[in-house]
Amino acid sequence: MATSKEFHDYVVESLQKVGSVATRKMMGEYCVYYQGKLIGNICDNCLFLKPTESVLRLMPDAGRAYPYEGSKTLMAVVEDVEDTGLMAEVLEGMYHELPEPKGKRK
Repeated sequence: MATSKEFHDYVVESLQKVGSVATRKMMGEYCVYYQGKLIGNICDNCLFLKPTESVLRLMPDAGRAYPYEGSKTLMAVVEDVEDTGLMAEVLEGMYHELPEPKGKRK
């Protein structure tokens, strides 16, 4: 099941209260970027975040699931994307833990 435009817009609007969030459509689903770094996916009307130390520490009770069939990474499922205080802490922590994006090849 592909993510609805309404759910995508809801997640992006909620996360943009925290900082610079962008998405890229990929086969009916979306990759989510925070300040240029890939932090997770929106798949099947659910927000998944990479399981960094910050995510695991700040969201210990979050469910874990694979965002799509064939995914190699078990990711944290975000239930309350509207909690701007928590999301600000999580995204800032992730930003510092994740590697810089690789440059585009020519």
